[in-house]
Amino acid sequence: MSTPSSPQQKPERQLGLSFESAPSPVARRIWKVGDLVSDVRLHVERAYGDLWVEGEISNLRPAPSGHIYFTLKDGEAQLPAVLFRKQASLLRFRPADGLHVLVRGKISIYEQRGQMQLVAEFLEPVGAGSLQIAFEQLKQRLEARGLFDPASKKPLPAFPHCVGIVTSPTGAVIRDFVNIVNRRHAGLHVLLYPALVQGEAAAAEVAAGIAYFNRSRTADVIVIARGGGSLEDLAPFNSEFLAESIFHSELPIISAVGHETDFTIADFVADLRAPTPSAAAELVTSALHNIADRVYTLDQRLVRAARYRLMQATNTFGRVRVESILIRERDQLRRRQQRVDDLTLRLESQWRARCRRLADQLQHFSARLLRQDVVARTRLAGERLASLEARIVRAQRDHLRSFRDRQGAITRQLAALSPLAVLSRGYALVYDDRGVLIKDTENITEGQSIVTRLARGRIRSRVSHVEKDSQGS
Repeated sequence: MSTPSSPQQKPERQLGLSFESAPSPVARRIWKVGDLVSDVRLHVERAYGDLWVEGEISNLRPAPSGHIYFTLKDGEAQLPAVLFRKQASLLRFRPADGLHVLVRGKISIYEQRGQMQLVAEFLEPVGAGSLQIAFEQLKQRLEARGLFDPASKKPLPAFPHCVGIVTSPTGAVIRDFVNIVNRRHAGLHVLLYPALVQGEAAAAEVAAGIAYFNRSRTADVIVIARGGGSLEDLAPFNSEFLAESIFHSELPIISAVGHETDFTIADFVADLRAPTPSAAAELVTSALHNIADRVYTLDQRLVRAARYRLMQATNTFGRVRVESILIRERDQLRRRQQRVDDLTLRLESQWRARCRRLADQLQHFSARLLRQDVVARTRLAGERLASLEARIVRAQRDHLRSFRDRQGAITRQLAALSPLAVLSRGYALVYDDRGVLIKDTENITEGQSIVTRLARGRIRSRVSHVEKDSQGS
């Protein structure tokens, strides 16, 4: 007897056809949502842990925490992205909607939403450099705040006594500056505040130099100077912090940063821009240098004019006789003596008139002083005091009389209302031995002791007989 084959070993035949038996079912794995999302996140982060993505920024949303959220899009596709605060603080420019950027980061899953996002570590603009974009953004922002307004520019002093320069003490800038100042204006003092002009700390040191000169007031004008360089080298002078320091300076500031073709934010905020540090030295000394040239020119003209006038006087004197000169001088002397006499008479007349005015004022003040005689004012005050005392006495007397009249009237009213007045007309009041007023015979018994109150005195008696009112009975 043969044993039938199992379904796994032998195909099953139905209607003349062979069919393989169905495999045994595999056990299902049921995921929790959080576990699934977390597992996918780990796979995605391992597969796309470091990559570069190019796209256009849209829907930029800076958060109060300092994080920056945005969407990176390209055609019809888009990818949410986040730039955390630490990485955002290292950017040299501000991301904006529509900016085409290259982003380095990793792909991750935001588990709370189950959403894929790009965690950015670094951003750089495509095309223009980040420093140039940062420069343009800061320039637009400061211009909107009015830091470039020409109305806020302070004029330079025409003749400064001391110039404060903020620059590197070891560079060629300070040597060129001092040489030009000594050549054009040897009396001008130059005070150096040593500062870095390149690197991360340069902006803070230059701002500290501006604050020092404003605080010490040792300089009349401040010069910020640096030689030429690349955009990275000039980055400290494109700092918003330094721009604020320049704008709020009470002393005028000249910006002499870079070459003639270099422009920085400091150039726009400063009260005056010099193409080079050497040009700044010439601007500071221009007024005195121009005056020296002007004085020399005028001196030459004066010498030529004096020689010409001397030649004219020599020719004229040669044609004039001594007698006519003496006559003309004598006439001039007489006219001057007559002028002196006229002025003397006018002075005497004005003096007499002034004396009369002073005498009238003295007499007026004397009369006013007499009217303010202390004895007379004391006498008037005494008379007024006596009058007031008499009025007070009369008022007291009238008040006392009125009070007595009112008291008498009240006394008479009280007497008229008093029970004693009724008793004086022949009436009496009867009390029992307890002092209770008896108003009815019902309250009296024979043999009871009673007291009769008369207008003057009392009578104590005993009741021998009680007669009731016939109407009451």
